[in-house]
Amino acid sequence: MKYERVVIKLSGQAMAGADGFGFSAQALQHLASQILQIRKLGVQVAVVVGGGNVFRGNRSDTWGIDRVEADNIGMLGTVINGLLLRGKLSALGEDNVRVMTAIPINAVAEPFLRLRAKRHLDKGAILIFSGGNGQPFITTDYPSVQRALEIGADALLVAKHGVDGVYDADPGTNPDARRYERLPYDEVVGKGLKVMDQTAFILARDHGIPLHVFDIERDGLMAAICQGEHHGTEINAAVTEAEFAAP
Repeated sequence: MKYERVVIKLSGQAMAGADGFGFSAQALQHLASQILQIRKLGVQVAVVVGGGNVFRGNRSDTWGIDRVEADNIGMLGTVINGLLLRGKLSALGEDNVRVMTAIPINAVAEPFLRLRAKRHLDKGAILIFSGGNGQPFITTDYPSVQRALEIGADALLVAKHGVDGVYDADPGTNPDARRYERLPYDEVVGKGLKVMDQTAFILARDHGIPLHVFDIERDGLMAAICQGEHHGTEINAAVTEAEFAAP
């Protein structure tokens, strides 16, 4: 097994499926099944889930409200998604799933404590980290890297919705865009490639945690990556110039 402990970064859109907003029972079923595939391999799994399918704090101007207030609402959206994912995992037979939040909501989840989270993982629990890191003006990209570092994860699996890796141009508008197989951190920064929020990416680079960017819609990719197969785009410090020179 290549990785023994991983953090999965899921966007809120992955919970919504093709609609992009709200919730999709089919999408939720798919996400839960992919997580369970990893767990059955014996890999310790934690998930950071976004909340963009519920509310996006960076669109506070649209609602005419303060950005801090909007971000607080967005953080609550991630809690909703976390509880929904826990419910589906439990319905599929996984009885040891814990939602941990950066903001206290003790009636439905437990607070994030680093050492407690690590003990939960060692005892076989699937963890779902919600509420970001409890601070406004921060996307869920940053706490996904932060939590991965805090719990000593071997890698961060960056699940994308409808995109199967990192490209040299936008594949949605440029049919000639080519996907990179592997990239070093500094090349991503130098080329301005879109992987995640820049502050989150710099944190990952500075601490050397490997990133795997892949399409969450394809069945079995997360489990395959944990077993050492290459899918999507891998980003780490060990990639040589020859490996990324030509996408």
